[in-house]
Amino acid sequence: MDLYLPIANLSVNALVIIALGLGVGLLSGMFGVGGGFLTTPLLIFYGIPPTVAAASAASQVTGASVSGMLAHSRRKGVDYHIGGVMVAGGVLGSLIGAWLFEVLRATGLIDTVIAILYVLMLGSIGGLMLKESVDSIRVTKGHRPAPARRRRHHPLIAALPMRWRFYRSGLYISPLAPLILGVLTGILTMLLGVGGGFILIPAMLYLLGMSTQVVVGTSLFQIVFTTAAATMVHATTTKAVDIVLAVLLLLGSVAGAQIGSRLAQKMRPEYLRLALALLVLIVAIRMGLGLAWRPGELYSVEAA
Repeated sequence: MDLYLPIANLSVNALVIIALGLGVGLLSGMFGVGGGFLTTPLLIFYGIPPTVAAASAASQVTGASVSGMLAHSRRKGVDYHIGGVMVAGGVLGSLIGAWLFEVLRATGLIDTVIAILYVLMLGSIGGLMLKESVDSIRVTKGHRPAPARRRRHHPLIAALPMRWRFYRSGLYISPLAPLILGVLTGILTMLLGVGGGFILIPAMLYLLGMSTQVVVGTSLFQIVFTTAAATMVHATTTKAVDIVLAVLLLLGSVAGAQIGSRLAQKMRPEYLRLALALLVLIVAIRMGLGLAWRPGELYSVEAA
């Protein structure tokens, strides 16, 4: 079942794109990540231009995150107070990211920059997640002692001025910390089409010191509004959002997020993190090879 994508200017198999959205939606519900960090590379592998893949993935992440966020909200797993601060930062970051996107596209470097950023980020984050998950499994099986308990939030966070109380998360910290985190997420959303959950989750746990009960839901809450803002900015400035591609992805991801949120309650978290880490590293390696491999023929001519 082939469909033509007007912005990407090519035909795709609709069922393949829907299946891709379903898989990414599962990740969204299980881990609290928007899934864009996998959607964009997989679309690029399929042949979608990187700029269109990044812009369209942001809109797909919105739908997947809405579905997952509602599921967590019903279980009181969302801190709307700290999430609202991160959303404000995310909208500001989206505007900054739109300017960077246009500058890079004007210089002809946007496709290369997207690929390099993905390799660096996925490789580093996947490696850290792999180490952390393996350590957790070893502690669970008794092969090593549990690490010493650390303070709730990072010393740099504790040093910031103007503290607020975030009751649902059990925090008393400066709003500047979640605001800056939101700005960085907004920039990444514009440039790479990611929701930023794969950065938000560890940052909220290990930097802000948020309660684990609200981390996933709050991450999805922030992602919903940041990716929605990024989609609007892309649609009005870069004109790179392919609505047909976005709808196909949404059809799969909304259903996948609901299934993923249920699976997350039944599976052990350390094994979930291990699976995600391996998946992230595989995608990073594939993108790195794509940058380094030299094609057999630099140019090709096909008969009409």
